[in-house]
Amino acid sequence: MRSQQNIEQFGYRQELRRGVGQTDLVFYGLAFMVPIAPFAIFGTVYAESGGMPALAYLVGMIALLFTAASYAQMVKAFPLSGSVYNYAGRGIAPPVGFLTGWMVLLDYLLVPSLLYLVASVAMHASVPEVPVWAWVLIFVAVNTAINLRGIRMTVKLTRIMIIFELVVLAVFLLIGIWALLQGKGSGFGLSPLFNPETFSWPVMFAAVSVAVLSFLGFDGISMLVEESTGGSAQVGRAMRLALVLAGVLFITQVWVAALLVPEPAGLPAGASDTAFYDVAAVAGGEWLRHLTSAATALSWGLANTMVAQVAVSRLMYAMARDRQLPSFLAKVSVRHSVPTNAIVFVCLLSAGLGIWTAGLRDGISLLLSLVNMGAMVAFIVLHVSVIVHYSLRVGSDKVWSHLVAPLIGAGILVFVVINANVLAQFLGLAWLVVGVVVMAVLYALGRRPAVKGMTIGSGSK
Repeated sequence: MRSQQNIEQFGYRQELRRGVGQTDLVFYGLAFMVPIAPFAIFGTVYAESGGMPALAYLVGMIALLFTAASYAQMVKAFPLSGSVYNYAGRGIAPPVGFLTGWMVLLDYLLVPSLLYLVASVAMHASVPEVPVWAWVLIFVAVNTAINLRGIRMTVKLTRIMIIFELVVLAVFLLIGIWALLQGKGSGFGLSPLFNPETFSWPVMFAAVSVAVLSFLGFDGISMLVEESTGGSAQVGRAMRLALVLAGVLFITQVWVAALLVPEPAGLPAGASDTAFYDVAAVAGGEWLRHLTSAATALSWGLANTMVAQVAVSRLMYAMARDRQLPSFLAKVSVRHSVPTNAIVFVCLLSAGLGIWTAGLRDGISLLLSLVNMGAMVAFIVLHVSVIVHYSLRVGSDKVWSHLVAPLIGAGILVFVVINANVLAQFLGLAWLVVGVVVMAVLYALGRRPAVKGMTIGSGSK
């Protein structure tokens, strides 16, 4: 079996069970991104983009399509769990792989905590008798129990959640369009896509730096390459398909929502987390407000966090088996073929961070800044990995795939990082410095970054 040979040629045994097909991968990616993700951050994206949220999501999708293309190239060369940690470590050098894995850990370790906190705050608003910290513990316990049962259980439940989210989205769109036809809002128009009075590239990329949160998770599909029935080619296709499907859904829903904003000039000042639910109330009344808010809580707190735990546990498993993290994180359950210790560790960390940040005034904003910056930096290094591995090391003659496209993708993301929130830039740099210190300690202990089975020129032109 070719996939089995690919694992063994890098010095690893096939420990994870191969039972995930392409449809499963697409559903997994959609569950990670959440088809209704813009519900939760619509007000912020609307304000940051000058009333052009559809353009912010369109630019974000285009930028990340370049990133998906680079993922497809690197997963073909190195069909291993660990995502950018493995791609940078094998495509450039092991120390770069460690630091890239460290940066993406900032994304993956904190994403579950962010999602649990957002969902718990939403549930507390509906059921104030139950405190936020209690909701965090409930969501963590349910998702951890499911993930410990194995990847097939996770995949089945994500399909159910995706269908639920799509039904809610369809209800909102139908009622929203009907409301526009009845004269509510500002009527049909192109302003959510482009408004010459408020447009500027710095403004747009500042909005993109927030909007990309909705897309984060498509890259998590690459974490399942060792569990995919079709190997790297299947993973590459699933990433692109999931990204495009999510992008179309995101653009459509924020377009309709933007046209229904009751006071466009007043929203930037408020930038309320409830902006989307206020719009839903304008379109269909209070019942639609409660439906959209409850759907957001369940999708972020169950479906999204469920797959987020899967992704981060696979990243920690990959780094641990290379001795870049404590070895106990590489333990795999014989019965369920999942990295049990890594899953439990993520569970405890998510619960602790979720409860702690619940007590902070700007806890959600803090986690959001850290998550986005970690992902953007890791994606930039991913593009560089494609260029170094294929164009410089292997000598590929595919100029577009292995040089031009990665350069464009990296350039767009660099511009996004430059225009990101200053706090996000500072915290991202601080996390990188901590990673450098950790790597120095590893060198001092004789555990310098290294990856198994690394051969120069491995991969395909």
